[in-house]
Amino acid sequence: MSVLAIAIRASSEGDSPSVLGTPLDELILGTVAFLIVLIILGYLALPSIRKALAERTETIEGGIQKAEDMQAQAKKMMADYKEQIAGAQDEAAGIRAKAESDGKAIVESAKSQAEEERAAIAQRGAAQLEAEKSQTLASLRQDVGGLAVELAGKIVGESLTDDDRARAVVDRFISDLEAQAAAKGGAEA
Repeated sequence: MSVLAIAIRASSEGDSPSVLGTPLDELILGTVAFLIVLIILGYLALPSIRKALAERTETIEGGIQKAEDMQAQAKKMMADYKEQIAGAQDEAAGIRAKAESDGKAIVESAKSQAEEERAAIAQRGAAQLEAEKSQTLASLRQDVGGLAVELAGKIVGESLTDDDRARAVVDRFISDLEAQAAAKGGAEA
């Protein structure tokens, strides 16, 4: 049995008061009042509640979308940074390689320049040595010539003052010495 049936039965029996028994007019009036309040709340409060729930749902969904957008943007920025870092590393490797090749080129240039300077110094030294040798030979010819003419003059007993003749004698004497030295150097080799 339903509660309503029990309540109606209890009210019709009138003899015994029942705890669950309520007068029928109060039950109907209470039910009508409850329905009126429910309808009023449905028309007045329910739209505000639905509106608040919709706004909250939009806010949450907007926040989720915003977070997803920011996460996608952060991933894109991370990829860009990684790409920039890779580009910078490639550029640094290129700069290092260029610096190494430039350094090698500078070293090679310095070596070739030093070799040229060494050759120039050696050539100048050889030229200077040749000049000193020529000077020494000229000085030696003059000294030896003078001694030879003086000695020849003492041996012959007459003065050899004729310069051309003295010079010819000295040149022949030095040529003989050079020939003997060349023959001696050729025999040793």
